[in-house]
Amino acid sequence: MHSPKTTLATEFLLLAILALLWGSSYIFIKIALEDIPPITLIAMRVGIAALFLTGIVIWQGDKFPRDGKTWRMLLLQAIFNSIGAWTVLAWGQQYVDSGLASVLNSTSPVFLFFITLFVTRHETVNKTKLIGAMLGVSGVIMVVGPGVLNGLGADIGGQAAILLGALLYACGAIYGKRFSKLPATVTAAGTMIWASICLLPASLLLDQPWTLTPAPQTIIAVLVLSVFCTGVALMIYFRLVRTLGSMGVASQSYLRAGIGVALGVLLLGETIGPLTLAGIFCALIGVAIINWPRKPHPIAAKPA
Repeated sequence: MHSPKTTLATEFLLLAILALLWGSSYIFIKIALEDIPPITLIAMRVGIAALFLTGIVIWQGDKFPRDGKTWRMLLLQAIFNSIGAWTVLAWGQQYVDSGLASVLNSTSPVFLFFITLFVTRHETVNKTKLIGAMLGVSGVIMVVGPGVLNGLGADIGGQAAILLGALLYACGAIYGKRFSKLPATVTAAGTMIWASICLLPASLLLDQPWTLTPAPQTIIAVLVLSVFCTGVALMIYFRLVRTLGSMGVASQSYLRAGIGVALGVLLLGETIGPLTLAGIFCALIGVAIINWPRKPHPIAAKPA
């Protein structure tokens, strides 16, 4: 799975950076929402990211695809990764506690495992990877607090929307492997261009953003969210889809809860209990099991 030019340590470091960027995005979203409505915020996020990534593509001398088929594929990738996933997640989180939402949203690798096993079979899956996926979810539950599971079934619609978002993320990780011949920057820029085309008109129609007067800290939060948590993160994401595979890159969802705890300790002086430490350890073990190279013993490839 790994390119000769990469090492597992490098890919794990990039996976941790990706989890940090996406895990910290919730902080900047919370700050920005003080002055900017959700649809306009997402439209600004993808619009600025599209400009940033297009500039990177031009600076590196890469070329955008010229065929309609590739652009249609990029539209579908944008629906999986941003347009569809972010919309249903945002809707679901109106009705579901944030702790339970983070647990439900961390199920992407489990969805990915079974889609790979029963439908696509695009890469090797085995019982060990399933154990890693379940360990990761268990770790997230321990970090967030087992009490959040008491809310399961309380609002079926909202919880189903968050699970749908996790499913869309899984589909995006699988579908993203189709762009292996494109530079990661081009794939990232293409998806954000499509997201901008879809979301900017919605923002103009629904929110009249020209009437907004965001505070300086809001503008800074939007810029960090757009450039780093979206633009840079997507470049890393599409690179890792190639090197770690779809299930490997999806495993970063287990690290986000631990990163949230670490940020709380560093920035807010919070303390970590034994159960939280055990959960972080469990999530890390799950990520390692999913991504550690081994001789393939696929359970998908059964003799006819």
